[in-house]
Amino acid sequence: MTERRRRRRGENLMVPEASFESYYGRPILQEPTWSATDIAGYLFLGGLAGGSSVLAAGAAFAKLPGLARVARLGAAGAISLSLAALVHDLGRPARFINMLRVAKPTSPMSVGTWVLTGYAPMALAGAGIELTGWMPWAAPATTAGTALLGPVVAAYTAVLIGDTAVPAWHEPHCELPFVFVGSAASAAGGLGLLLAPTSESGPARRLALIGAVAETVATHRMHGAAGLADECYRKGRAGTLMKGAKALTLAGSALAVAGHRAPVLGRIGGAALVAASLCTRFGIFAAGVESTRDPRYVVQPQRARAQAEATAEGRSTSRDPA
Repeated sequence: MTERRRRRRGENLMVPEASFESYYGRPILQEPTWSATDIAGYLFLGGLAGGSSVLAAGAAFAKLPGLARVARLGAAGAISLSLAALVHDLGRPARFINMLRVAKPTSPMSVGTWVLTGYAPMALAGAGIELTGWMPWAAPATTAGTALLGPVVAAYTAVLIGDTAVPAWHEPHCELPFVFVGSAASAAGGLGLLLAPTSESGPARRLALIGAVAETVATHRMHGAAGLADECYRKGRAGTLMKGAKALTLAGSALAVAGHRAPVLGRIGGAALVAASLCTRFGIFAAGVESTRDPRYVVQPQRARAQAEATAEGRSTSRDPA
């Protein structure tokens, strides 16, 4: 009989109800030591680079050189800054190179390292061809290669943090990749709207709107999947950032639509969508850090899962004595 059922029957408990406290109130999980600027920035810039590569390929196929140029340069700049942030967090470049000593398909970190190693040189080569005009025969290959790896670059970081024990990242680990991909598409489309010639901004607008819708739906599902840890997404710094991301996405989408007739509004909307993606990544990072500080977010979901498994198997647990 459970404690709740005993309370309903008016019985007094012989022992106080268990509270979700750890030893001396210390956190059960160690708080991530990552720098928010480095790692949240790395998450955002990787997504922007991957989305821009897909947009560059579409623009090249549609014969829109101005938009393709913006997207290629945006991808190269974003992935360069992303790698710089990662190496800065690691401490020295040798640590990144050391990760290339093995290739482990079951490790998101190993797979991501190899994907970045293949993607970044092609993105930089594409930007170099765009700026110098040298070796134009190689441009289609770099465009196709970065477009193929771009979605992986945008999504693998979600798999990486979802594979940790951090409750706010692990509980919604199935929804996080969709949030990241939608956010990446919205940011890349926003960058195209902001910087590309107005006459060629149509594909960027469509990509931005598709990404904004996908990010909104996936974020809604992420909140539901996070369970108790969803509190971390709705309060404090993370709550402010996630609310800001939602407001900027809605405003940016509306301005992007209006930009079809008023280019200035379209450029403002593009900037808002890029800022929304930035807020989303920093908000998710902040929520993850916050969820490691309270043992409830670790213990309660585990107990709920154990209780559900016991109920399904028709046996009792120590928390539910017969």
